[in-house]
Amino acid sequence: MAAVGIPNVNEDRSVRLTKRELEVLTLVVQGKTSKDIADALYVSKRTVDFHLANIYDKLQVSNRVQAFRRATRLGLIPLEATLSDS
Repeated sequence: MAAVGIPNVNEDRSVRLTKRELEVLTLVVQGKTSKDIADALYVSKRTVDFHLANIYDKLQVSNRVQAFRRATRLGLIPLEATLSDS
């Protein structure tokens, strides 16, 4: 029986983000808006929002803060990404 608050390792290993989703999430973690991210990646804001929706779905979260916390806990984004370019 798993302890409360400890994530299921098998479940967590199944979370896979694309390279672009990781780029978007890294910029989100740095406090960038969707518009800022779109400009930085040379895509539309709608494309960024599409990637964010996919990220939220894959991480089973509903906002940027939850996505950051879950992705960090799963080791999907390095802690350094949260500290650089802020």
